[in-house]
Amino acid sequence: MSREDVKFMEIMNSSVELCNGHYCMRLPFREENVIMPNNRHVAEQRALCLKRKLMKNATFKEEYTHFVSDVINKGYAEKVPENQRKGKEGKVWYVPHHGVYHAKKGTLRVVFDCGASFKGMSLNSQLLQGPDLTNSLLGVLIRFRQEVVAVMADIQAMYHQVKVTKQDVDFLRFLWWPTGELTQHLTEYRMIVHLFGAISSPSCASFALRKTAEDNRAKFPVHVTDTIKHNFYVDDCLKSLPSEAEAIALVRDLTTVCQSGGFRLVKWISNSRSVLESIDVEKRAKEVKQLNLDRDNLPVERTLGLQWCAETDTFRFKMAVQERPLTRRGILSVISSVYDPIGFLAPFALPAKLMLQNLCRLNCGWDDHISPNCQLQWVGWLEDLRKLSTFSIPRCIKPKDFGPLTSAPLHHFSDASEDGYGTVSYLRMQNDKKKIHLAFILGKARVAPLKKVTIPRMELTAAVLAVRIDRMLKTELQLELENSTFWSDSTTVLKYIRNETKRCHTFVANRISTIRETTAVSQWRYVDTKQNPADEASRGVKIEYLLTGNKVDTHVVELEDLDESRSEKEGNGVDMWQQIEEETASKASRAESDPDLSSNSEIDDTVLNEDYTPEKDDSPDNGSDTDTAQGAVSEGDAGDVLETSAVQRHRRPRPDMWTRELIKEKRLKGEN
Repeated sequence: MSREDVKFMEIMNSSVELCNGHYCMRLPFREENVIMPNNRHVAEQRALCLKRKLMKNATFKEEYTHFVSDVINKGYAEKVPENQRKGKEGKVWYVPHHGVYHAKKGTLRVVFDCGASFKGMSLNSQLLQGPDLTNSLLGVLIRFRQEVVAVMADIQAMYHQVKVTKQDVDFLRFLWWPTGELTQHLTEYRMIVHLFGAISSPSCASFALRKTAEDNRAKFPVHVTDTIKHNFYVDDCLKSLPSEAEAIALVRDLTTVCQSGGFRLVKWISNSRSVLESIDVEKRAKEVKQLNLDRDNLPVERTLGLQWCAETDTFRFKMAVQERPLTRRGILSVISSVYDPIGFLAPFALPAKLMLQNLCRLNCGWDDHISPNCQLQWVGWLEDLRKLSTFSIPRCIKPKDFGPLTSAPLHHFSDASEDGYGTVSYLRMQNDKKKIHLAFILGKARVAPLKKVTIPRMELTAAVLAVRIDRMLKTELQLELENSTFWSDSTTVLKYIRNETKRCHTFVANRISTIRETTAVSQWRYVDTKQNPADEASRGVKIEYLLTGNKVDTHVVELEDLDESRSEKEGNGVDMWQQIEEETASKASRAESDPDLSSNSEIDDTVLNEDYTPEKDDSPDNGSDTDTAQGAVSEGDAGDVLETSAVQRHRRPRPDMWTRELIKEKRLKGEN
């Protein structure tokens, strides 16, 4: 944490107290004795602008008045008493407010403009933001997939459940017309809770929620308080449990604990009808309240941006593709709207990202119309995007009645091409009956840099990405994980990792250092390109690939075969590194005998030879794309120099996905 974050925590810890069932704390000002100018005139001008909008739109006026009246009636705000209207000099600030409509729900929310400035000062500029106490969104979603029974809830008006101490409430004054009658004079009100719009409110609310868990640790089971600490993303609670009985008990205890801190859990939904029946009707989600749980299907709910169908317990993708101009800006807008934090659609989204990158390479302006060829490709991708509505993925990574786990290692696959690089991670679970199940956990696909990078270096970058994802998953997954296994189809990368004596260039050395700090050499294994599921992440796929069966879990059978094959070879005394040496020599021999060999990424692995002496044309002084100090090539640099020169001599560029599809169509027409 920064020094400001430490100061924020000190203010919270010293001022927090439980008053009338709610936590109360000070506003975290940067300076202890802050002096604010009187900005009432600015607030009056903003109120007059708001008045004109309210008079023009009756619906807007009705919704705005209802929201403010609700805030006052629920005790979140109060009218400033007549004897306190003047306030202490420098201790009063008026916060302007305006209405914002929710993009999805269409409901109005009144937001306080704490960033409005007067004489160079604003409320937000004087407040400490505080540390980020919010859990990782990806981590919450991953944990939500761990068990069979899922429950989800929401904290009602989370920010408004945290009170502000009396000495700071005058910094939160605002102007409003009593009962919304615009003909009356403006009246002074003040918020007595933390605002939706203040820079400190998210950290203050998260601190209060965590404080609730800590204060009740001795009264409730540990897993209940841990749920508050690890399974909330701001005000959304997502939790999965092994059985319905455990889920019912958790819902009961979690509701009680949160209520003790002033937080009311509502909008409950579950994929279990028994769990829903145990929850009061008024606390259920709106879509569930009117359902007959014995007959009606459970609804589809938004789960941190994903569409979760509670009836089938699957994630779905509802793609409402909006019309955008055929420009670089329009393409970026559509690509950014594809929300996929777990990476189910990573291989499908890669071709669109490559198209956008190609427009950048061509120096196409943001609002310039793209070429007819690009338009054809883009329209085809959009048509595929609309088909995603039929695509679904199981929420839970475990089969029903699978039971407790006895073994659970992660398997990470990495791959790279000229187009991009990526990784895919699987969890190999084994129960007490020796039954094995493999599940997709996370996928990543990234485009290659605009500046050309050799394939071995791209493969090495993908391997580093796999290591970082492994580190993240071990932190986020609430499982006892065994040592992970890393798979790569690049023997060059595997030799880099195995290397103990040779020096490498800075680019390679830094990445090898990252890999060796976290993993052991024995954790790295070779996989053939045809069996590498990360191959799709590095090249991209069309939508039919995902729709014809559940391709997200593709290659899990092959993964089991790989493990059995490796165990069999090790049992027969076959060393993996010896096998790699033999395969490398074989591929090098094929490349020399056939210079026109149209190869895949493994051809780059044939060029690493520690005994190789670079030719004159391969040196950095003659244009080789390598990083050597003062143009010198040491013995340890030979393999890195050759990874460029030999690839240039033996390797033809691999066609992108669109070209491969065109070639396939031509071949089919030729056969017919």
